[in-house]
Amino acid sequence: MPRSRAAASATEPGPRGQRRPSRDLRYSPLVTMDRESAGTGAPDRGSAAVDLYWLPLGAGGHFVRLNGRVYEALAARIGRRAACDLYHSALQISVGDETHVIEQAPVRDLSGAERGVVAEGPVGSRWAGRLRIFRYEIRVWRGGSIPDIAEAVDSPRRLSREAATAGRVLELIRQVPTPVWGRDGLKAGEMWNSNSVIAWTLARSGIDAESIRPPAGGRAPGWHAGVVVARRSTDSSHRAGGARCCREGIQ
Repeated sequence: MPRSRAAASATEPGPRGQRRPSRDLRYSPLVTMDRESAGTGAPDRGSAAVDLYWLPLGAGGHFVRLNGRVYEALAARIGRRAACDLYHSALQISVGDETHVIEQAPVRDLSGAERGVVAEGPVGSRWAGRLRIFRYEIRVWRGGSIPDIAEAVDSPRRLSREAATAGRVLELIRQVPTPVWGRDGLKAGEMWNSNSVIAWTLARSGIDAESIRPPAGGRAPGWHAGVVVARRSTDSSHRAGGARCCREGIQ
């Protein structure tokens, strides 16, 4: 989720959403994290890696952090549970000597191309998204950096060392849904936010996102929504493939 301000269908981009063309891919079975891949070391130069970072909500900004604590206190009271620390997720993808940072964040200015912006979406409501301050962007920032990375907890978490998996992540992030941030427009059972973007991309890339948990004592709102919507996309692809095979068999 965007850390500096509270930010529909799986195939409909938000207003003025911009995407790069992407080819239709076939995905391999789920990749499970083995002991080596799940390590917390930084990527080795020249290797491939998919690294997950957990950043405290509002890292570097007291206003967002305070709002997050108020939100979590209310959610905990309604759910009759203890309040948890809230986390925002980001990815760093390494292939050879190149690195890309994948993150959802508020639209900062009109220079999105410099940050590798591949899509945008509205925050709060579609009509509000007409204004730049109520829009989020999805970055695939080549050579970029994760703001406030020094505050990351239990990070980086190595999810894969496979070059093919890293390549799928970089490809599929360009297909991620861009519904209204902070709303459950995709009927996934919770609001869509930055964690949804990361979970959707990992799950569609063949990584077992459903088994990933935030640091101890923490929550990552929106993560489950990304997993749910990714599962729908995968199931739809399998059904379409099965139907095509049947038609070809009949012919």
